[in-house]
Amino acid sequence: MKRTQTLFLFLFSLFVSCTSYYDHKGKTPLVEVEGDFLYKEDLVPVIVNAVNSDDSLLLAEQFIRSWIEEELLYDKAKRNVPNMETIEQLVENYKKSLIIHAYKQELIRQRLATNISDVEVEKYYNEHRELFVLEQPMIQGLFMKVPSAAMGINNVRKWYKQKDSIAIENLEKYSLHNAVKYEYFYDKWIPAGAVLDMLPRNSFTLNQLVDKKQHIELKDSAYYYFLNISEVRQIGEQEPLEYAKQKINDILVNYKQVDFIQQVKGDLYEKAIKRNKIKYNY
Repeated sequence: MKRTQTLFLFLFSLFVSCTSYYDHKGKTPLVEVEGDFLYKEDLVPVIVNAVNSDDSLLLAEQFIRSWIEEELLYDKAKRNVPNMETIEQLVENYKKSLIIHAYKQELIRQRLATNISDVEVEKYYNEHRELFVLEQPMIQGLFMKVPSAAMGINNVRKWYKQKDSIAIENLEKYSLHNAVKYEYFYDKWIPAGAVLDMLPRNSFTLNQLVDKKQHIELKDSAYYYFLNISEVRQIGEQEPLEYAKQKINDILVNYKQVDFIQQVKGDLYEKAIKRNKIKYNY
């Protein structure tokens, strides 16, 4: 901290100029170039992690030199660019867009409820089926990976093929003490590629895996792999509703936001008309 303070005192001593008339808004000026200022506060993030005072001084000098050169180049460019008016108009348009966007977001945050009901989601899903087509196969089922030395493998062979509550309960209890990995997904859809990654390499292709509902048992030098595929949805079929739900929610929220902003614009227009704030010159 003392080294940093010493550095700033040194830099500030280089800048003891007649800038006291200028409102620096509480910041400490270090360098001025053509009316633009570099402040101590801009320099702090650059040197705060320097190892020693020599590093701090070097970083500060490099940063200040770079800033001065950039300002000089900018000043030269302003006086020599032929289409400055066009650039200024682009800057003004961009500034306008940023301000409007920030205002819209604040209006939406304060005044628009964006909760989407399950009924709305399902309705949109059913009315726009063509939008929700699978680009990758998905499956439902159950997976378990067990060390080859584990006891009770024959029981697992029997349980993993069954979906009844007793078999599932037995598998869950067994997995707590024996399984390296246990995934229950009878009630949700998982990309088939993610399931393929759980199996030994080169045991199946993706097409072989999703060819049909099937029970799969594999073994390598260290583990047994048990997979029960209970349901399959192929590429080109409709996405499961639960898989498409977040996408639909985002679409409907966006619709609400667009409608809300259009209403705000319309209200502003009507108020401006009533107050004679709009004057046509044609």
